[in-house]
Amino acid sequence: MTELNNGIQNGAQEVSKLMLKAVFWDMDGTLIDSEPYWHEGELKIAADHGGYWDEDLAWQGSGTPVPDVARRMVEHGCKLSIEEIGKGMIDYVAQKEFERIPWIDGVEDVLLSLKEAGVPSMLVTTSPRHLAENLIAQAPAGTFAGYVCGDDDVEKKPSPAPYLAAGRKLGIAPEDMKYCIAVEDSMSGLRSAAASGATTLGQTGFMRIDNSNGPQFASINGYDGISAKRRRYHRHHPAATLAAYVRSRNA
Repeated sequence: MTELNNGIQNGAQEVSKLMLKAVFWDMDGTLIDSEPYWHEGELKIAADHGGYWDEDLAWQGSGTPVPDVARRMVEHGCKLSIEEIGKGMIDYVAQKEFERIPWIDGVEDVLLSLKEAGVPSMLVTTSPRHLAENLIAQAPAGTFAGYVCGDDDVEKKPSPAPYLAAGRKLGIAPEDMKYCIAVEDSMSGLRSAAASGATTLGQTGFMRIDNSNGPQFASINGYDGISAKRRRYHRHHPAATLAAYVRSRNA
């Protein structure tokens, strides 16, 4: 354990020499494996109110704004309004996530390591404010510098606006977004992050729809290759590993 802690500390010192300015995180499917919560809620609402919905339709809506999913559920026979469906979806997921945040294995370690290295993390999600704030409240203390959420007055993904807004909150100019990492899983989110100029990583481990052909710079499957708990030497500090993608892209 001492060797690991020393490695992390040495790695954090090394990161100060690197060009990584920030890491932007999508929420569902990148930080937390919450898609099952959303899909469970959608299936229950459809079944209770005369509509047809299945897992394939639910996955097709992953990463898109809640009203868009609700609109498709109406098209498939759900008798509620778009607003009622959306509220029902959010209420279902909120109850589940307030009980327990389903963190993806290894991601809390990456967040802590970034904090130790002085690299800020920002949450960039289409989820509503209370879900974003609940996640930050349950995250390791001090690991998030802030967030942009679906209730903010910015264009939604796939527009680059949410990521550019997150950059502004950190004082990062649009031309410097290339020195930031964005981690996304949905095609809508990948397009948003890439269009902002961020060095975009596609998280492929928790999305049933193939996103490997998106506009991302590179793809990762889980966090086994990044988490410090699975690394022995400081050159593999998570922030240094992420910074290597930025360095490679901007070489």
